[in-house]
Amino acid sequence: MEPLLVIIGVIVLIVVIVGIYLWATYNGLVRLNVRVDEAWSDITVQLKRRADLIPNLIEAVKGYAAHEKSVFEEVTKARAESLNASTPKEAAAAENHIQAALKSIFAVAEAYPQLQASQNYLQLQGELVDTEDKIQASRRFYNGGVRELNTKIKVFPNTLFVRGLGFTEREFFEVSDSAAIADAPRVQF
Repeated sequence: MEPLLVIIGVIVLIVVIVGIYLWATYNGLVRLNVRVDEAWSDITVQLKRRADLIPNLIEAVKGYAAHEKSVFEEVTKARAESLNASTPKEAAAAENHIQAALKSIFAVAEAYPQLQASQNYLQLQGELVDTEDKIQASRRFYNGGVRELNTKIKVFPNTLFVRGLGFTEREFFEVSDSAAIADAPRVQF
């Protein structure tokens, strides 16, 4: 009778250990998932902030260079694409377009010394540079969270059961032209 109690005790102990492991793993994945969602929200807030600055920047430049209509249309189109992006992949594509558009508007601005001396333009440019820095920081935080979540999903033995619990890998916010976003757009005086 005693060996049977020992076997039952060992089985109960193993079940308790497995239960604690599953509980801790599930809660850890939930925390990571929430952290990634929060980080994505931070990115969208900064992208929206930048999108809100762009019309003011266009108006400031338009006052000096009204004939550059195609540049303004391209910036407006890129802004709309950025606002409509709902996944990291879409946001990355929009990021490439908006960076190119902003570079073209700053190139136009370089031809107008009065514009470059305008306090309104300088303030908008400073806010835009600050926002670009915040976008980069948000991207790093998001990608770090995605890395942790994806790693926890892929490691053994988690990989055997976490997908069944509804957890899936998340995509990184990667920009295809990393040189385009390496530095925030700046105008050299």
